Amino acid sequence: MELHAFTPAEEINLRINRIKNLMTEAMLDGILLSTNANIYYTAGRVFDGFVYIPADGDAQYLIRRPNDLTGQGAAKIRKPEQIMEILAQKGLPSPHKLGLELALVDFLTVRRLSAAFPGSQVEDASAIMRAARAVKTDFEVEQIRRSAIKHCIIYKKIPKLYQEGMSDVELQIEIEHTSRLEGCLGQFRVAGNSMEIHMGSVLVGPNADAPSPYDFSMGGAGLDPSLPVGADGTIIRPGMTVMVDTNGDFTGYMSDLTRVFTPENVDELALKAHQCSIDICHAIAREAKPGAKASALYEMAQDIVKSRSLERYFMGYSQKAGFIGHGVGIDINELPVLSPKSHDILQLNNVIALEPKFVIPEVGAVGIENTYVVRADGLECLTDMTEDIIRLE
Repeated sequence: MELHAFTPAEEINLRINRIKNLMTEAMLDGILLSTNANIYYTAGRVFDGFVYIPADGDAQYLIRRPNDLTGQGAAKIRKPEQIMEILAQKGLPSPHKLGLELALVDFLTVRRLSAAFPGSQVEDASAIMRAARAVKTDFEVEQIRRSAIKHCIIYKKIPKLYQEGMSDVELQIEIEHTSRLEGCLGQFRVAGNSMEIHMGSVLVGPNADAPSPYDFSMGGAGLDPSLPVGADGTIIRPGMTVMVDTNGDFTGYMSDLTRVFTPENVDELALKAHQCSIDICHAIAREAKPGAKASALYEMAQDIVKSRSLERYFMGYSQKAGFIGHGVGIDINELPVLSPKSHDILQLNNVIALEPKFVIPEVGAVGIENTYVVRADGLECLTDMTEDIIRLE
């Protein structure tokens, strides 16, 4: 099979050149990638092996499995110790400064890969890859847009998936079943090994206030301590909110979408907080242009919350999250991050998820999350559907 059968070669070249520009700034002679997300970004598909990007020359795809991939730069490999031999055969010199994904791979792998490049000085290339992937190409934006369209289709079906007496788990199963039938890949990629989730979360009533060990905006106790996040079996009852934040991966690129549902009207405090979330998103959408500071956008949200005396409930009640938005793409947690200490500056074609949320004790979580593209005049919303609290039928 042709290596780049699913992604145009010119698109891959655009991404590789972006990485090379960042390599030049960091004075790296080569980068070796081995994680699935970065291999997917640079090859257009996942394989077992490595992608080597030299500062000068074409990217090399060193493939262990599957054994039928062919194409420019593709070479068979059995073990990392063969890498330098293959590069020499292609006329590529040994790198003086080599970048590895030190923040993403385990110590033993780093040690083995470093040994495969004797004499090379190893540097961390993780930040380079995060920066490259933070600015999406037009092709990538369209992949996220396609996911977002299907994501919205699923959410519009949720009211009819509900039946009186359902638990959060039962509703989530129906949502996941419908999503898979619509083409959801089921995979929920989270960068780093300290956060795990299945296909997203459905948080009902008091469970929304259960603290989670993960750096997610909302928690939930989960069904088992091995995966302590999300639905815990709570029965959906009148007066409770149902916050749905589930998988939007239909293309390998994810959209992020949260909407709130309820079987009956909720109290005034919850409605007030939900409207505040909508207003924050709309205000940031106007101001989030290239050059805007992510930290300033976070402070804008805080100012709106304080003006409405809702600080106690913002981004959690018992435990609070320290951000209101994040980049999204191949991973659900990419750059930029909208937090008070963020140094990120928005760039054209960043794709970000905004999620200013609130937890109202005993009622549940309220607020929205949308996926946006940074444009010259502000944010373009890709998850275009009603933002009000939706009545379950």
